[in-house]
Amino acid sequence: MIRFNKPYLFGEELENVKKAVLDGRLAGNGDFTKACHAFFQKRYGFGKVLLTTSCTDALEMSALLLDIKPGDEVIIPSYTFVSTANAFALRGAKIVFADSNKSHPNISIDSIKECISLNTKAIVAVHYGGAACDMDALLALCRENNIYLVEDAAQAIESFYNGKPLGSFGDCATFSFHETKNVVSGEGGLLVINNDEMTSRAEIIWEKGTNRTAFFRGEIDKYGWVDLGSSFLPSELIAAYLYGQLCNLDSIQEGRILRWDRYYSNLQPLVKEGYAELPMIPDYATNNAHVFYLVCRSADERNGLIDFLKEKGIGAVFHYLSLHKSEFFKDRHDGRELINSDRFSDTLVRLPLHLHLDIKEIDFISSAILEFYRRG
Repeated sequence: MIRFNKPYLFGEELENVKKAVLDGRLAGNGDFTKACHAFFQKRYGFGKVLLTTSCTDALEMSALLLDIKPGDEVIIPSYTFVSTANAFALRGAKIVFADSNKSHPNISIDSIKECISLNTKAIVAVHYGGAACDMDALLALCRENNIYLVEDAAQAIESFYNGKPLGSFGDCATFSFHETKNVVSGEGGLLVINNDEMTSRAEIIWEKGTNRTAFFRGEIDKYGWVDLGSSFLPSELIAAYLYGQLCNLDSIQEGRILRWDRYYSNLQPLVKEGYAELPMIPDYATNNAHVFYLVCRSADERNGLIDFLKEKGIGAVFHYLSLHKSEFFKDRHDGRELINSDRFSDTLVRLPLHLHLDIKEIDFISSAILEFYRRG
């Protein structure tokens, strides 16, 4: 079976983990944590950054930083992973789901406009597949309505909007290092804080609601419970593994883009012959090759393609199911039809994309897809 995903190991990850163990520093916020923080600050110009145990944790920190309370409304794309909504629902927010664009799974600006009310406190923009949302339009909406912007950049490391890195636009931004992402640490995440008013509080939330980090810097003579928080910082072992991946980011991206481009070239006949849509990268966005997907013509066709590829030993998978139709939320939804979100839920299929794949395997997968569509 050609696996949908298989994490790639460079070797430095294990050396770093071994060093952390031998140094006797296993808890978080040690040298490797600081090295990861410095990497993101230097490479992308981020200000305050904090490693977290997951992107879900980073989103939950965002909800705390925005002081989300019952009665607040948060606009979120329906076509996303449940963590995007859960983080704000846990604080009592009313989740208002917006539709995707017709040509791309990213959140629709027009749909957002229909959702804004006097109770709207935040918009959460998910950069699907690492392709940027329309950040100028989103920022304008937030300024006009005095609401916060959170970037769910879980899939968007090394992605840019008009030359500026994703994660640097919102009041907060979150990244994922789950094993399915470009850069991995098993689990793991990052919170970026771009709103200066939230910076000092973020450290407190990160450290279980205490001012412990300030204490370790020698800024205060004792620390205690000063705010809400939780144990969001990861162990030094996670940071050590992650740093080994970050040091190879250029190689990772070169390899992923090479494979993405091969798929795109091989599968052009699908578009020319009207069988399927290939990924669309907006002019203002860059492609970080996080995912390669097809959009089929129907749910039955998509499911048939997945089954056909499985018979060939190829692990292709669908992606999100519209959250507004989920078992948990369907009775809470306001009844609006989100037709684009539902279309992607029914018709999008993701192909294997990782550094263990060689070009011959990508050619084999591509040929199998063309065979499926051309067999009559």
